[in-house]
Amino acid sequence: MTTPLPAPAEEYLSWLAVERGRATATLSAYRRDIAGFVAYLEGRHRTLEAASSRDLEAYLARAQRAELAPATVARLGSALRGLYGFLLEEGVTETDPTALLAARRVGTRIPVVLTEDQVDALLADPAGDEPVDVRDRAVLELLYGTGMRVSELVGLSLGDVDFDEELVRVTGKGDKQRLVPLGRSAARALHAWLGSARPLLLEGARETRDAHAVFCNLRGHRLTRQGVDLVVRRHARRVGLPAATSAHTLRHTCATHMLARGADVRVIQELLGHASVATTQRYTKVSPAHLIEAYRSAHPRAGDVAAAT
Repeated sequence: MTTPLPAPAEEYLSWLAVERGRATATLSAYRRDIAGFVAYLEGRHRTLEAASSRDLEAYLARAQRAELAPATVARLGSALRGLYGFLLEEGVTETDPTALLAARRVGTRIPVVLTEDQVDALLADPAGDEPVDVRDRAVLELLYGTGMRVSELVGLSLGDVDFDEELVRVTGKGDKQRLVPLGRSAARALHAWLGSARPLLLEGARETRDAHAVFCNLRGHRLTRQGVDLVVRRHARRVGLPAATSAHTLRHTCATHMLARGADVRVIQELLGHASVATTQRYTKVSPAHLIEAYRSAHPRAGDVAAAT
């Protein structure tokens, strides 16, 4: 059960949902962020309307000391700025206490990716014929083959798959839909799952909550984001991949491998459903090792320099 927030905050979230069309996951994250700040203020006998810039600075500083991820702290600041901008616009407050806050910027990180050999080992690991093995194989092939987000994969319904056209309709952030090509390996794995393994798994399940879900668990429920991540981590561990390997790693890996083989960055942008090409361009960054290798093989003087040393 969701704990209600103070009325002005509930109005802000409703405005985000109705007027701005924010995704459910974003709204849930903002609700948690605002609820944490409300609880912090209540501990100091203050209200949202009476909060000062000092209150906000202290709260964000505490979040940083708690060693939350930089992206989480940045989102928290964004949620509170949006809230107080809304309250000022609606006349609930006379000033915006976030106006003087320094923006918490998120550093750009080069995503961790797997090599092609590592991907091959991962995709080959669920080699059995049991329904769960067939499902896991389809999950892994689809994540790597399409680059879709985990939330997009678990949201797939049977009507979203078109084997004739070799396309999958994906619903991304902000409920925006896009068509994603279905490669041969992913199509073969998905066809095996939907054609025989999925009916067998559902037949043995105690109940079927969503008969239209593409991916389901042993209880007959739609597979969750956590369930998908467990699938990836289980098989990654079995083939000796880094402990940090997750479902999202396969999205990064898909994009990086396609770019390395010559795909245009705007094609990758469309495939991944990025609103801005700037988000996609981070995949064009290379590791120092690759930079050195490329330099030595391409620069006319690199060999002479190496020989001289």
